[in-house]
Amino acid sequence: MKAFILAAGRGERMRPLTDTTPKPLLVAGGKPLIVWHLERLAAAGFRDVVINHAHLGAQIEAALGNGQQFGLAIAYSPEPPGALETAGGIAHALPLLGDQPFLVINGDIWCDWDLTQARHRAHPPGERHAHLVFIDNPPHHPTGDFCLDGELVKGAGDCKNTLTYAGIGVFSPSFFSGVPCGAVMKLRPLLDAGIAEKTITGERYPGRWVDVGTPERLAELDRELSPPQK
Repeated sequence: MKAFILAAGRGERMRPLTDTTPKPLLVAGGKPLIVWHLERLAAAGFRDVVINHAHLGAQIEAALGNGQQFGLAIAYSPEPPGALETAGGIAHALPLLGDQPFLVINGDIWCDWDLTQARHRAHPPGERHAHLVFIDNPPHHPTGDFCLDGELVKGAGDCKNTLTYAGIGVFSPSFFSGVPCGAVMKLRPLLDAGIAEKTITGERYPGRWVDVGTPERLAELDRELSPPQK
């Protein structure tokens, strides 16, 4: 199974930090955010990783190279200025991702979900399916995104207790087959369509998850991950 890391966002809420540094290269606990992902992917047995980029993307390629230092093979999917949003970016990278289900991770989160489980969450290739990881609603997103009925994902209005999409999912390539090449498209319309068709499954993860969306949350994560001072 291949992994795809979303790293093309501008990081507006992180400015001025992201004026000169792409968000995935911001440091927490002595490592760039994206390196935490890469090391955990390698430890989970992944070999092939695709990373998209747009804003200051050359810095990402220079920092990570071909992935050999992490025991990985990294391919890059450059996008035009402004990027293509999540669904557009994944669709643009499909030639690099192949015809089997793949793991997708947002580059601006930190999470200790067991990445080895991704292989067990994949639907058969060729079917328009996805499996999403959810977390309890954080303070900055109290209304949530969706809800679960067993493993079936439903709209937020269809259940009492909502959950927030963690930015981690396993997708079949066919899930993005209707996205035109080069189109700018968010993920939500595809998820809503899949929910209506009852083809999306999910799970609630109770462990540690951080949306590193502001300088304050980055500083908090940095304190958490940094070794104690002697």
